[in-house]
Amino acid sequence: MEHLNIDSLFLFDPLSAFFLCVIFLISLPSAVYSIGYLKGESSGLKTALAWFLLVLFLISMGLVVSVRNVFVFLIAWEIMSLVSYFLVVFDTKHEKSIQAGTIYIVMTHIGTAFLIAAFLIMFKYAHSFNFAAIKSACSLMPPQTRNIVFLFLLIGFGTKAGIVPLHIWLPYAHPQAPSHISSIMSGVMIKTAIYGIIRFVIFILGVNSSWWGVLILMLAVISCLVGVIYALMEHDIKKLLAYHSVENIGIILLGVGLAMLFISMNMPYLAVFSLIAGLYHLINHAIFKGLLFLCAGAVYKATETRDIEKLGGLIKKMPQTAVYFLLGAMAISALPPLNGFVSEWLTLQAFFLGAFSVEGGYRLFLGLCAAMLALTSGLAAACFVKAFGITFLAQPRSRYAQNAKEVSLSMRAGMFFLSFLIVVFGLAAAIIIKLLAKVASAATGINTSSMSFSLNNFILSPQAGKGVYLSTPLLAAVLATLGIAGFAIYKLVNREKAVIYKTWDCGYYKLDSRNEYTATTFSKPFRIAFSFFLLPYRKTQKIRESFYHVKSFAYETHTTMVFKKYIYEPILGLVFRSAKFMRKIQPGSIHLYLSYIFVTVLILIIFMRKF
Repeated sequence: MEHLNIDSLFLFDPLSAFFLCVIFLISLPSAVYSIGYLKGESSGLKTALAWFLLVLFLISMGLVVSVRNVFVFLIAWEIMSLVSYFLVVFDTKHEKSIQAGTIYIVMTHIGTAFLIAAFLIMFKYAHSFNFAAIKSACSLMPPQTRNIVFLFLLIGFGTKAGIVPLHIWLPYAHPQAPSHISSIMSGVMIKTAIYGIIRFVIFILGVNSSWWGVLILMLAVISCLVGVIYALMEHDIKKLLAYHSVENIGIILLGVGLAMLFISMNMPYLAVFSLIAGLYHLINHAIFKGLLFLCAGAVYKATETRDIEKLGGLIKKMPQTAVYFLLGAMAISALPPLNGFVSEWLTLQAFFLGAFSVEGGYRLFLGLCAAMLALTSGLAAACFVKAFGITFLAQPRSRYAQNAKEVSLSMRAGMFFLSFLIVVFGLAAAIIIKLLAKVASAATGINTSSMSFSLNNFILSPQAGKGVYLSTPLLAAVLATLGIAGFAIYKLVNREKAVIYKTWDCGYYKLDSRNEYTATTFSKPFRIAFSFFLLPYRKTQKIRESFYHVKSFAYETHTTMVFKKYIYEPILGLVFRSAKFMRKIQPGSIHLYLSYIFVTVLILIIFMRKF
């Protein structure tokens, strides 16, 4: 193995620096938040262990995005995976934590196995673990081999990112982890997989064919729709946010996949612009999803439940948390002039500019992708109307919500910092885009010195003269002016004093929380519209006092987890059947076991010679 020293170990180019900034921006407020969150939750020794694991988690993620050696990268990747597993199962009192951790650790090691296979093939050609040597060797790699390496990398990193259908672990693991860890896992950890795709596919391997980009775009669109549809059906606030991570990883990959497609078509300006959109949404998602998970943790800390059906009325009990959650909900719903709007708008612009620059089937394909992105944004907005309204508005629907109080200062400080970043990254978009242009240029190897990247005047190329215009500060000023003017006109026209009175009860006596709209009823139209995919079913239980009188009636509605039922459960069944068969070839003979090892090594040698 080649000699390792500090100079050959670390890599601090614009791409690494960008991801280090993302790690810092999310970990700092999450760490401050955890001071109040962990208080009273566990013993001093367990709290110290939680802090140790958090620090080790952050260091491992920093190493993943800043080393230039594949061997060290895998070590850091494995440390990150193992530490995050221990953080998921940190609350050992709950059986669901153990189940979630088991699913997560199995899936992450399946992904790691594919990464190891891809890196071994690269090593065969480079005879080195150094990124630069591998990059040089990949240019000499046969196209078929590069295709196989790409697929292995996509599966390996896609498992960690949570793209559909490799997302199965994500809605289990994120809800069970402590909320500040959920914030970091969703905001940062799954983004290391995006770093891996950009670093190893675009930067090192090099885009070999247009179908690479098309495949990623197809998976991205599916991830967007599947994530947001399942989120609409969820009542667990943290599980709802976890499914939105699947959706937003899809949006990020739309930018990355589009960049890969344009690289293969030799359209450098569009490639850089698309990657800027993807990177912008990456950091935006880290900020607003980090905030939303912290808000969800505050709600759980105050009410001891994550079921939004049992909440309601929290805006009066937790006004600051409600404002922070509303701001995060507006950002993830892509409402102007916040940061989520800017990055999704840029992604749509990349699709539109691309559709006008290509011919034939590609034009139709890019148009359909843009339409699916617009649909995703609309469904996300509907989902967060449900999440905010059912959680914070109306009357409390349980004693949990009735007895809620605002959380501690440290928790509110962490949420405030991320709320502030949401506004800053929306209003300062022009500056941020110019910085991201340098990152995209370094990642793609495309010289951007002749390009003009400004949100106020993005010029596709000096010759084409195509441009788009948007100023978020101006947009914010216009919206504020319209709001103030509308309020002033309303006050001038309607001078009558407002009278506060009880809600009209339609003749019923004393409306209570049982008469409120629920999350289930809110999502019913979407459950009907997407029933072909969700495959909903009901469970009812009726207990009678007599033939004429019903003592109680229970009604439950569920959706079918399609990927779990039709992909993972059959695979698990096959694994269990294989395990039963394997017991027959375990007679306890050491000679037989040695022969198994010999055959395995022989197969590995043949595999390496083939590639």
